[in-house]
Amino acid sequence: MADPKYAIRAAGQGDLRDVVALRDFAGPGFTSLAVDDRTLGARLETSFAHFAADVASPGAQRYLLALEDIETGRMVGLAGVKACIGTSQPFFNFRVLKIAQYSSAAQRRFDLDVLILVNEFTGCSEVGSLFVHPDYRAGGVGRALAQTRYMLMAVAPHRFCDTVVSELRGVVDEHGRSPFWEHLGRSFFRMDFAEADRLSAVTDNQFILDLMPKYPIYADLLPEAARAVIGKTHADGAAARKLLEWEGFRYADVVDIFDAGPLLTAPRDSIRTRRDARYMTLTATAAPKRPRRALVAAPEFSRFRCVACEADVSEDEIAVTAGVQRALGVGAGEKVLAWVGDAV
Repeated sequence: MADPKYAIRAAGQGDLRDVVALRDFAGPGFTSLAVDDRTLGARLETSFAHFAADVASPGAQRYLLALEDIETGRMVGLAGVKACIGTSQPFFNFRVLKIAQYSSAAQRRFDLDVLILVNEFTGCSEVGSLFVHPDYRAGGVGRALAQTRYMLMAVAPHRFCDTVVSELRGVVDEHGRSPFWEHLGRSFFRMDFAEADRLSAVTDNQFILDLMPKYPIYADLLPEAARAVIGKTHADGAAARKLLEWEGFRYADVVDIFDAGPLLTAPRDSIRTRRDARYMTLTATAAPKRPRRALVAAPEFSRFRCVACEADVSEDEIAVTAGVQRALGVGAGEKVLAWVGDAV
């Protein structure tokens, strides 16, 4: 069996050049990357410090994970976890409510969707920022990167909140235009979608509270182009949504206020990868005889590393090759956190 090509680890300041390159591929609407180089560098530095910090409970910590090409050392993918949202800055969304309209005199009965501005996910963790360079998307790499966020939670559950949310990118075209924004947000903010997206990434979001409508908005008053994308996922995020749903996330009838992308939620301890991950003893094998797909993580949070590999699995042992051990920095006989999937 070939040695693993990738390792997933804490991102740091040394990854800035590669993150900037990823930003150029991500395109418009990818809010977490819609910032300047200096801000990206500061976020990488802060994340690395948060990995090393002694944390008793979830707070303002932000963790960025790097997908590293082991051969080149290049960062070719990114994923993130926010330990707790809505505390240092509001986390605004539109809740989509369905109301019934009925008149016996007019003999009419129908339902209408109403959008209401909410800030109800304070005290939740958030997973997001999932992006893999287009040249590296084959072979389940994106799935492994997505799952690693939940391996991180399994290593130190106390660092994360009981409920986890994920806000997916909504429909935005190749020119950075959002139908939802053009027909709703622009009327209140008087700015382009890209500018609003950038402000939400780099400010405390007070501008949203200042400018957003405070009253319910009837979706039927919007043009069809805007109504059609409410709760819909950007084409590039369709695979990410499927992965979230496989983990147990469900659409919460809540959408982003800018592009109307969907918000999904799940109880932390019910997320499939986090729930099924367990501590096992690492052993060595030249090549797995009955290989299972696995994620294996070094369980020290400050030096977190995770590798997707093939492994032999017994009741409390997991056997991997020497290449996997090198990629993890963990030797035979040590404890690792492992998630085991189907037979290869």
